[in-house]
Amino acid sequence: MSVPTIISVVDILLWIIMAASTLYVLFFALASLLPKSQQPKAKSQQPTATFLVLFPAYHEDTVIVNSVEAFLRQNYPQDQYQVVVISDHMREETNTRLSALPITLLQPAFEKSSKAKALQYAIHSPSAIHQPIFDYVVILDADNIVAPDFLTRLSQIACKQEAIQCHRTAKNADNDIAALDGISEEINNSIFRRGHNRIGLSSALIGSGMCFDYEWFKANVSHLDSAVEDRELEALLLRQRIFIRYAEDIFVMDEKVNSSDNFQRQRLRWMTGQVQALFRMLPYIPKAVITGNINYIDKTIQQALIPRSILLVLVPLFTLLSTLISHLSPFTLHPSPFTSYLWWFLLACLIIAIVIAIPSQLRTRAIFTKAITLPRLVWRMLTNLLHIKPSNKEFLHTTHQQ
Repeated sequence: MSVPTIISVVDILLWIIMAASTLYVLFFALASLLPKSQQPKAKSQQPTATFLVLFPAYHEDTVIVNSVEAFLRQNYPQDQYQVVVISDHMREETNTRLSALPITLLQPAFEKSSKAKALQYAIHSPSAIHQPIFDYVVILDADNIVAPDFLTRLSQIACKQEAIQCHRTAKNADNDIAALDGISEEINNSIFRRGHNRIGLSSALIGSGMCFDYEWFKANVSHLDSAVEDRELEALLLRQRIFIRYAEDIFVMDEKVNSSDNFQRQRLRWMTGQVQALFRMLPYIPKAVITGNINYIDKTIQQALIPRSILLVLVPLFTLLSTLISHLSPFTLHPSPFTSYLWWFLLACLIIAIVIAIPSQLRTRAIFTKAITLPRLVWRMLTNLLHIKPSNKEFLHTTHQQ
């Protein structure tokens, strides 16, 4: 096989791999523009649902007290919800402050901590639950801040046959890294949550701001055994054909990472979880195909996608290389410029998808000044590829600022 032919084959294979992820992103970015379907009328304004609210907190001394105090300002009847903080390896002074609040404080002593273990401990701890049963369980991260009407609005849309993912959004933009992390989350909201719901598919979960039927969660939480419990919960829900609704108007403020080290650790956790989830979900694909479980098939495809941030660097890079080889090389290395045109098409699709997915209020000139940080962050993401261990269940903690 000649050198030009080998180059062409490699070029086409790379294009196909990149195109699969890019066109998936473009399709759901366009879907996010569709009008919102008519929702069922809200329930009576009189709150009736009961909620168990869980705050897993591992070394979260800097943020947990503020988050819990903010949550306790709910305008929801106090006897209709219970707040439980799972204090894992937090300082004594933090636990003392939490104990003074009208909440339930649990202090497990895990040898190897994880969010899944904290959730399991809370649900199955007899001393944690003040009443025998709740209607729903809500999971929030230690840094999450919600509005006083959070539970009221959840009670109006909550349904036993559905799970809910609220609209998690940035509460800080301290520097370029935090700002880009916030924009990235909103792009994910557009593509993997709003875009999916707009065409009748389940939203993706995101780890916090989640609401589940209490009995379902109690029965299934024991199945969680990885460091990315949200992906496990997605798989469990979709295998059981439980729809995940995206509550785009119920906001959960979330602190974004603001250092390169935290960014790298966070992405390593996500990338490891993506690989783990793919391997776990693949064995159930034949049954999903036979039974027509489109949501499960779609979620499995998501796990195989190339991370969007990596696409933003690799697609322009391969576009440039293909163009140089096919048009400017002094040697006949490339038989045809056709594939370079395909790369330019793919680059245009990716740019269009990202622009559409960014909320209009965030499409400012400031984005371009912050984007210079992206190549450095993506390089750190690429180095994570060397450290992904599909069998690793260790929880990688990202620290928060005071």
